[in-house]
Amino acid sequence: MHYDIVIIGAGSVGLPLAYYMAEKGVSLAVIEKEVSPGRGQNRAAIGGVRATHSDPAKIAICRESIRLLSAMKDEHRIDINWKQGGYLYPVYREKDARELRALLKVQEKQDLEIGWIRPERIRELVPGINMSGLLGGTYSPGDGSASPLLTADAYCQLAKRAGADFYFNAKVQHLDTKGRYINAVHTDAGAFSAGLVINCAGAHAREIGLMSGQDFPVNPDSHEAGITEPVQPLFDPMIVDIRPAENSQNYYFYQNTEGQVVFCITPSPLKPGFDCDNTSAFLPSVTRRMINICPRLRYLRVRRTWRGLYPMTPDGFPLIGFNREIENNFLAAGMCGQGFMLGPGLGKILAETLIDHSRSYDFIFTELSPYRTFDNEEALK
Repeated sequence: MHYDIVIIGAGSVGLPLAYYMAEKGVSLAVIEKEVSPGRGQNRAAIGGVRATHSDPAKIAICRESIRLLSAMKDEHRIDINWKQGGYLYPVYREKDARELRALLKVQEKQDLEIGWIRPERIRELVPGINMSGLLGGTYSPGDGSASPLLTADAYCQLAKRAGADFYFNAKVQHLDTKGRYINAVHTDAGAFSAGLVINCAGAHAREIGLMSGQDFPVNPDSHEAGITEPVQPLFDPMIVDIRPAENSQNYYFYQNTEGQVVFCITPSPLKPGFDCDNTSAFLPSVTRRMINICPRLRYLRVRRTWRGLYPMTPDGFPLIGFNREIENNFLAAGMCGQGFMLGPGLGKILAETLIDHSRSYDFIFTELSPYRTFDNEEALK
């Protein structure tokens, strides 16, 4: 089967990319080893979407994501539970205050809607927050959240309507390469050829790259998350506490449009590999920290927990660009646990760049090139 474009992976990046490319009239196939869309790491995402990053490339991508997701209901009549509740970083340590204030200078240069707010304003945003030692914090009201599952389904349906073909239960077995060209992608569902093959395989992007002899540095580690029963509205922002603690780094939580509190934690040390089994240590660790910062949460009942993968790169930035060795191969992987917030904007930008030949976002491909030196590090991973 021959297409103009073949996308490997029907997840947080591959699905919106399929829609924004298909609507431009190209023939396109999406190959996915799972039985349905979003069954990889997309379903493990907690749904946060922020433009308040530390670098121009991710800021530009996520700004576009916010624009697209916030308009989904009006433009397509699809409800993805979008909530523009903002992101809040409460600060209890002078060290964190200095670091976030310094970062504000970088973010303000990018014209981001973010600023330092006083403890009293934080209490208004999050009634019942622990005020003891609270120094203030940064708040970005334009950021938000949406349901990863509903968003994945929305983009799958939109892509199908635009003419994209989906092949599920189609695990890539090998790539037939000749010289500097992928002749065919061989899968459980048959062989596919295309003028352009895009690697959106998430945690398995390195495995796909190795099939053409390229070793891209995408190595996953695992993070756990959970969700409570629904309750009446308590607060709007995503709350991010960057203080480290025993066996964990930062943690973050928010209340979605259905009233459920969704939460996640960054383990310390990190847990490299593909293990997605729940652990007994997660819930006591994260709930203790959440109750400390917001005591009224002690009465919530947890509905379920899960564990997903962050496809990490050495510096915490994605890999976006053409394969130097294989001319019809493009890489959009290594989202470092932020594929859900990056995917829509990146899909739109790549469609405009690769099909319309727009040069508006050339700086993104320079900054996020798979062949960069990896000397810098993302300040807000």
